[in-house]
Amino acid sequence: MEKYLVDLFSSQKYNENNFFLVAGPCVVESEEIVMDIAGKVSGICQKLEIPYIFKASYRKANRTSANSFTGIGDEAALKLIKKVGDHFSIPTTTDIHTAKEAAMAAEYVDILQIPAFLCRQTDLLIAAAKTRKIVNVKKGQFLSGPSMKFAVEKIKNEGNNKVGLIERGNTFGYTDLVVDYRNITWMKEIGVPVIMDCTHALQQPNQTGGVTGGNPELIETIAKAAIATGADGLFIETHPNPAAAKSDGANMLRLELIENLLEKLVKIRKAI
Repeated sequence: MEKYLVDLFSSQKYNENNFFLVAGPCVVESEEIVMDIAGKVSGICQKLEIPYIFKASYRKANRTSANSFTGIGDEAALKLIKKVGDHFSIPTTTDIHTAKEAAMAAEYVDILQIPAFLCRQTDLLIAAAKTRKIVNVKKGQFLSGPSMKFAVEKIKNEGNNKVGLIERGNTFGYTDLVVDYRNITWMKEIGVPVIMDCTHALQQPNQTGGVTGGNPELIETIAKAAIATGADGLFIETHPNPAAAKSDGANMLRLELIENLLEKLVKIRKAI
């Protein structure tokens, strides 16, 4: 595990041979929701000795419909993410969408996440790098794994070597994504940690009803294959009631199912 990750997880007890987990709701909906999810996932990860990063978007900028929920307000949401990190002594992450958001979000979180559609935006990558925070970049649905070396170079050229890459599948047809697990190996060859986004990889975007669909019943399949092929971490969005979630409910894992899944994944990791 890279030194910056060892430092990041220094407040947690974990098995150094385990993968790490990035998990939380898609977007900050309320204090009750984020605290409930973080508390339960943190407790499970402590028991299984999995290092844990809490994730939630403070604002959703990329929505299919103009009527979709975007957030409770930037500052209010960022303060709640920070509260989660402080209360449970866990690192936190959120995604940013423009260069000017980088410094703002960096005041509240440990890791800045670059959305897949924005992974080629040079100004955004440079602004994130300059915060000296960890920067995790999602691979665009339109890119191959090896091509992500250029995003990594943009960040490292600013003197920031704390970079990770996230695989989330590639576009297939018009409303589906397919995961090519060769990309995990190829991106690891770039020399950075690679995370598998198990929930967004199962999206079915651009549905005619204006709400993204998904196949959450396949989250376990995606996660198992990712661990078996050497992913360093997993990204899983989870919610107590995905049907009532205000964003991406169609491809989220029900919170009550996450412990059983993680138990299986720890066994697979140990086996390999």
